[in-house]
Amino acid sequence: GMQFDRGYLSPYFINKPETGSIELESPFILLADKKISNIREMLPVLEAVAKAGKPLLIIAEDVEGEALATLVVNTMRGIVKVAAVKAPGFGDRRKAMLQDIATLTGGTVISEEIGLELEKTTLEDLGQAKRIVINKDTTIIIDGVGDEAAIQARVAQIRAQIEEATSDYDKEKL
Repeated sequence: GMQFDRGYLSPYFINKPETGSIELESPFILLADKKISNIREMLPVLEAVAKAGKPLLIIAEDVEGEALATLVVNTMRGIVKVAAVKAPGFGDRRKAMLQDIATLTGGTVISEEIGLELEKTTLEDLGQAKRIVINKDTTIIIDGVGDEAAIQARVAQIRAQIEEATSDYDKEKL
């Protein structure tokens, strides 16, 4: 699995009040290298997820305003079970971390830099995992469905970068 230091963007997503956490079973995972504030661009993928009857975790640079409010309302009404967290890291490191999560979960990072748009996102672009647990400060992804060889290759690459890292900060972040 994988854990990173970002918690839920709204306490209204909590579905385990006794632990103050969110648990998603067999969720889809949307990875977006952008801020999401307009719900319209998310409607096609939200409808597809709702039809599939699975929960959705959104990991994005941020989810704010109308988009966050609409996701909260949809979750509270039971239309689609959603949770949202900010992507870990900043700048290039955030891009790398999103790519790591994509590798782990078999998803694609939706990034306008490479011509992928939220409006055109399909279920095939989404990552998946057996389970996700989110609290105020952390997100844990358990048993992503990514390609095992790709995951092992990325782990080896990160280990090599740790060996080469000169600063303690870089070692810690890796």
